[in-house]
Amino acid sequence: MCFPLLLPFSTVFLNGSQSQVYHSQQVGPPGSAISPDLLVDNSSSHLYVLTAQQVDRVPVAACPQLPDCTSCLQARDPLCGWCILQGRCTRKGQCARAAQPNQWLWSYEEDSRCLHVQSLLPAHHPRQEEGQVTLSVPRLPTLAMDEYFHCAFGGYDSLAQVEGPHVACVTPPQDQLPLNPPGTDHITLSLALMFEDVAIAVTNFSFYDCSAVHALEVAAPCRACVSSLWRCHWCPQSSRCVYGEHCPEGERTIYSTQEVDVQMRGPGVCPQVEGLASPLLVPVGWESRLALRVRNLQHFRGLPASYHCWLELPGELRRLPASLEETTGDAGLVYCQAQQFHPPMAQRELPVPIYVTRGEGQRLDNARPLHVTLYDCAVGHPDCSHCQAANGSLGCLWCSHGQPACLYGPLCPPGAVELLCPTPTIDMIEPLTGPPEGGLALTILGSNLGRDFADVQDAVSVAGQPCNPDPALYRTSARIVCVTSPAPKGTTGPIQVAIKSRPPGISTQHFTYQDPILLSLSPQRGPQAGGTQLTIHGQHLQTGGNVSAFVGSQSCPIQEPVCPEAIVCHTMPQAGPGEAVVRVVFGQAQRTLGASPFRYTANPQLTAAEPSVSFRGGGRLIRVRGQDLDVVRRPLLSVWLESTAEAQATGNQPQDLRRDCGAPAEPPQACVQLEGGLLQCSTVCSINSSSLLLCQSPAVPDDARPQRVFFSLDNVLVDFANASGGQDFLYQPNPRLAPLSRKGPARLKPGNVLDVEGEGLNLGISKEEVRVHIGDGECLVKTLTLTHLYCEPPPRVPQPANGSSALPQFVVQMGNLRLALGPVQYEAEPAPPAFPVEAQIGLGIGAAVLTAAVLLLTLMYRHKSKQALRDYQKVLVQLENLEIGVGDQCRKEFTDLMTEMTDLSSDLETSGIPFLDYRTYTDRVFFPGHGGCPLQPMFEGPGEEGHRVPVRQGLTQLSNLLNSKLFLLTLIHTLEEQPSFSQRDRCHVASLLSLALHGKLEYLTDIMKTLLGDLAAHYVHKNPKLMLRRTETMVEKLLTNWLSICLYTFLREVAGEPLYMLLRAIQYQVDKGPVDAVTGKAKRTLNDSRLLREDMDFRPLTLMVLVGPGAGGASGSSSAQHVPARVLDTDTITQVKEKVLEQVYKGTPFSQRPSVHTLDLEWRSGLAGHLTLSDEDLTSVTQNHWKRLNTLQHYKVPDGATVRLIPQLHNGGAVSQSLAQSCSSGENTPMLEDGEEGGVRLWHLVKGTEEPDGNKVRRSSLRERERERARAKAIPEIYLTRLLSMKGTLQKFVDDTFQAILSVNRPVPIAVKYLFDFLDELAEKHGIEDPETLHIWKTNSLLLRFWVNTLKNPQLIFDVRVSDNVDAILAVIAQTFIDSCTVSDHKVGRDSPVNKLLYAREIPRYKQMVERYYSDIRQSSPASYQEMNSALAELSGNYTSAPHCLEALQELYNHIHRYYDQIINALEGDPVGQKMQLACRLQQIAALVENKVTDL
Repeated sequence: MCFPLLLPFSTVFLNGSQSQVYHSQQVGPPGSAISPDLLVDNSSSHLYVLTAQQVDRVPVAACPQLPDCTSCLQARDPLCGWCILQGRCTRKGQCARAAQPNQWLWSYEEDSRCLHVQSLLPAHHPRQEEGQVTLSVPRLPTLAMDEYFHCAFGGYDSLAQVEGPHVACVTPPQDQLPLNPPGTDHITLSLALMFEDVAIAVTNFSFYDCSAVHALEVAAPCRACVSSLWRCHWCPQSSRCVYGEHCPEGERTIYSTQEVDVQMRGPGVCPQVEGLASPLLVPVGWESRLALRVRNLQHFRGLPASYHCWLELPGELRRLPASLEETTGDAGLVYCQAQQFHPPMAQRELPVPIYVTRGEGQRLDNARPLHVTLYDCAVGHPDCSHCQAANGSLGCLWCSHGQPACLYGPLCPPGAVELLCPTPTIDMIEPLTGPPEGGLALTILGSNLGRDFADVQDAVSVAGQPCNPDPALYRTSARIVCVTSPAPKGTTGPIQVAIKSRPPGISTQHFTYQDPILLSLSPQRGPQAGGTQLTIHGQHLQTGGNVSAFVGSQSCPIQEPVCPEAIVCHTMPQAGPGEAVVRVVFGQAQRTLGASPFRYTANPQLTAAEPSVSFRGGGRLIRVRGQDLDVVRRPLLSVWLESTAEAQATGNQPQDLRRDCGAPAEPPQACVQLEGGLLQCSTVCSINSSSLLLCQSPAVPDDARPQRVFFSLDNVLVDFANASGGQDFLYQPNPRLAPLSRKGPARLKPGNVLDVEGEGLNLGISKEEVRVHIGDGECLVKTLTLTHLYCEPPPRVPQPANGSSALPQFVVQMGNLRLALGPVQYEAEPAPPAFPVEAQIGLGIGAAVLTAAVLLLTLMYRHKSKQALRDYQKVLVQLENLEIGVGDQCRKEFTDLMTEMTDLSSDLETSGIPFLDYRTYTDRVFFPGHGGCPLQPMFEGPGEEGHRVPVRQGLTQLSNLLNSKLFLLTLIHTLEEQPSFSQRDRCHVASLLSLALHGKLEYLTDIMKTLLGDLAAHYVHKNPKLMLRRTETMVEKLLTNWLSICLYTFLREVAGEPLYMLLRAIQYQVDKGPVDAVTGKAKRTLNDSRLLREDMDFRPLTLMVLVGPGAGGASGSSSAQHVPARVLDTDTITQVKEKVLEQVYKGTPFSQRPSVHTLDLEWRSGLAGHLTLSDEDLTSVTQNHWKRLNTLQHYKVPDGATVRLIPQLHNGGAVSQSLAQSCSSGENTPMLEDGEEGGVRLWHLVKGTEEPDGNKVRRSSLRERERERARAKAIPEIYLTRLLSMKGTLQKFVDDTFQAILSVNRPVPIAVKYLFDFLDELAEKHGIEDPETLHIWKTNSLLLRFWVNTLKNPQLIFDVRVSDNVDAILAVIAQTFIDSCTVSDHKVGRDSPVNKLLYAREIPRYKQMVERYYSDIRQSSPASYQEMNSALAELSGNYTSAPHCLEALQELYNHIHRYYDQIINALEGDPVGQKMQLACRLQQIAALVENKVTDL
């Protein structure tokens, strides 16, 4: 077998002739050449594949992904096999005993099958006694002398005795077995053959209980016992079902059917009742004696006992004494005492079960279900004809004694029997009219209408004409249905029924023959989809009882009732447009309306509908455009609502379409209740023309959730989204308006504009649609915003609209909503006083003097006031425009972002997400802040070679000593007790232990659980809610590392992609706006402390970057490639280089890219124009001790300019050689310092705060001081809309990330389920019933400890650069995640931080996601110990670097050395530690590591 590799695909060749694809994987960038030199690592588990740019480590096999033996062998992976005693799929070298027979199963070996239980002896066992079970397991592996198998019966373990393939185990005692499930006679448990905690072979084993068998079939306990699956026997004298050989001594035994060579066995020899010996029918009220046949009562001979009959009457179990009469052989008769039966409820026939008992409740088997039938002649026979038509075997007679009735014959006195029934009685006939052609089915209801059909066959006449009865519709004595004969129009008369030898019965109602006539039709056209309400006008249309209408060949269902002059029906769908004749069928008569056919037209089409939003109060005018809209009879705009009980109470039941003839049609109900709990609210649209419908939005209850909004055009249903071009209809909450005045009427001066405050005013309506009235006058709406309505009142005082009040009311009408805000009082200007002319002249002179004195002040004041008013109005307009534009900006930004993300997704399909390898990932998580090389290599100094061997031996012994649980727990507790052992030391030692024990994760998990149990016991006595809140102990850091190990696969396969897409979306949005290189503030951010609040003029540019071998020549070289890069003209040169690198090295991990500080940016123009650009040079602008960094705008670089990245002269070498070193930290490069160099300060977009300088005292002009004051008074909150815009654009990516973390649509990682189950056990163990405490534990252990850290630091999982601005945005998102995990209410106010206000509306939804996440995990099936250990064993192989583990052990020993004496004392003070000589072993380790001689 050989494994040639054809990259990017691996192919396995089997037997040299047949091949199959074994594994395929993309290696290197697409299209890159792969070196033929393939290297295999020392463990032969990975291949090293080389390309020109990178080296990839490709796994040879993925055995641990196959969870069980069957899937492992069925995969037919030539490198994988099933390691039986380890219980996992491994490579042969990873199975410790693979060389021994029957230890490692390989799918290509002959007769290679998973171990299974071939047979069980016995197959089941009684639960009352212990016994031995023998399992036959072929090809069972051989164990060492000190190893053993054991059997697990559910949760009970039993030591196994092995002899070849046979394994013998002892069954558990009865008290160790679970109770039988209710209604069963056995319990089936899983029987597993175990080695340690690994299941070798599994089957099912049943424990049965004979004493529960007979209770399963009450009617035949003996038969149930001896016929069961188990080996149970029946003791007839004691009525017991027993297991074993026989019944107690002196009692006969009826053996199980499974016994052989025994005569007395099976249900055929059970004492039983075979059937009734007396008649089955028993009359009610007559004394009857019942007899039953019995057999096999010889088992009771010599044992006298009484017998009883039991009848199960409704509501009563009646017991009757009985006597036994033995006949021949083993047969006999049981006679029940004579009894009259009177059931509590009268029934014609009542089956009554019956059985027999012997002695005190000893029931005999019923051979089959037995019952007697009680019958009552009086029930179901209300008249003489019914009684005489009864079955003759019942003996029923019509008795006239007292009240005439049908009785059992012997109960009626001989002289009272009536042999001849009275005259027929006709109570009702239907219908009362019919067509002259006849053929109408006429129904006659009454009594004594014959005993059978022969009595009435020729006995019926209608208005003197014969009527032929229908035998299929005849009901004895009660109903006759006959078909009328033809008769002249206008014939009328009664109905007669004449039965032989009796006078005829004559009806009081008369039947009339009349001729129906069709006259006209309205409307005369409708859509081919049907649904048109059609009215057929005519005369005598209410003829007959079976009237049906047709339009062409299609039926037209009639809306009841049929009126004499009109029939209303609804058309059905038609295949296509065209004319159809209308006809009406009256029984067998037919009338047509040939002169006025109905015309089917093409279905109406809707092309537009707007607006698409409304308040819940409804009434907003919706304009619907389309074609052929005037053919619709009754267009509707409807909405389906998922409503609560309160909303359903407002809805009515579906309207009854029945109407009274001549009454006006009832208006349609606004809301009706549909089947399935939905509520439908509708409004009728008006038809403006064939192309325009005018509809009003339906009003919907406040707490109902709209499910579907659609137009109903007769039978044509069109969703609103389809009519509006994809825009769904949205309902907004009703607006709230504040009263004009809290006290009394609002005062209004003529000419002033009214300002009305409210909430959500423009969410569902435009200002043109709002109507505001003051009395009978209109207040013209000028402006409508989210919180304000401005309107211009009428110049003159309007009159009250209703005349009931003295002042006009201020009313706002928004669709159906009518909001009265209180009365309005106009302030009239006072009339001039009646002054004398002389006084007026004097007053005028004085006023002129006074006016002259204050004229200048007045003019100055008016000028300032007007200027302030204009400034304020400008601010209002600016706010309104910003508010309106935020939504449009969000939609545009989101569209651009989704386009960019689509391109990114296509790029990721080829390059993949730049995940860190597992080792780098664990280094960054375990040792944050230690750079890329957290552990220092050993023996770096000269002359260390001789010391290396004993140190390695000592560290190996330390690794073995760590496997002692007592030593490790003592070490941890002792270290934590030392005052000088800092929190940093605790985290470091916990991470070192995580590395040292990575190959034994099952053991590490056990240690962590023990320490968590101790931590819980500590916090239970203090405040349990504080547990796991911080990382203060070693177990808390161990938990962090354990989760990081267990969830690495989940990060790569599930949560990594949405998290990476969020990261890239943030970076893309930040780069689209200017970022200050000195202060770090950006225009596009979520963090208000990082928000660039000033307006900056910037322009996007696209630079053409030369890459490739021809880039060094002329710009027109054909061998060079041009890569476009998007930048801004306000970017500094360093920022441009970063964006160019991002574009050129797209798809390359950050650690493999050249550093931005080793490259220069060269601008090329023409054939020879080369200019190297930099942040600072001789052309930099310096003014007043401020130097501005150079930008593309400074160099006047045009759009489309050609640039190239070149190595810096002082660095030398090629770009490809300047990659990041292997130990790079991946952390951010600090931004430019806003410091002073020689008294000059740097700035980019905005200058930093300038400290006052005493040596720079100067006097500013008046205009400059005014400008500074205006700048100080600017409203910075205007720029906070940038935060909202950024938040709206990123919302989808935030939701996707949270959904990936908190979703259980995929299987939850087993480690999470295992941890949560363990926390539940801790809470139950310590009696913690507060759900809030458990919620806090789970949040602190997983969401806050792991996921928040991952959200804030994506560089822990990805090989990326995270800028300061991206880091600030991720901090806001992480804080939102933290707020979503808390159980306290999320309350925000005016003083809350902006970052909390941003996501105030989303946090309640995220809280529900967290609660649902916890609930779903709690309800899922528990994670078993075996499954968790299997997963941990697979993870243990991911970190196999022995030198790295030795480095961790070396640093761990350094910590032990610091507290050596305290640790030795603690080990010697423990009695168990003394027996295990733990202190002595540690001293030996110290001697080897420190090269000392110690006295042992």
